[in-house]
Amino acid sequence: MSDTNVTGWVGWGWFAGVMIIISGAIGAIYGFIAILLPNNTYFLKPSDGELLILNATGWGWLHLFLGLFLVLVGIALLAGASWARVVAIILAAFSVLANLMVLPLQPWWSAIVIAVDVFVIYALTVHGRELAARR
Repeated sequence: MSDTNVTGWVGWGWFAGVMIIISGAIGAIYGFIAILLPNNTYFLKPSDGELLILNATGWGWLHLFLGLFLVLVGIALLAGASWARVVAIILAAFSVLANLMVLPLQPWWSAIVIAVDVFVIYALTVHGRELAARR
């Protein structure tokens, strides 16, 4: 028996896990598509002056593995794993930074994502033990 009280904030932990699973699945699908496309022009159209580190196939493999990792982190977060809470908090923090960079391009969407990420970080740092206690 655990001495951790389960409150309504555990729902935000579940929300974080589900969002990470969805994000990972979408990333893995995009990566899989980039690997399978014969000419890779759907994802990548270089122009003069661009610096390309990966071609579309390399980008696809990177996103396929990253997406599968995110799905595993989301499942582990829903199962109450402590390491998954730490990884999810780090991912949400990177998401905040990434959305701050694109704030001038997509102000409304970036503000919404930043707000959700802040709630997720708060829920997982302050109330994250409730996910493990709920099992």
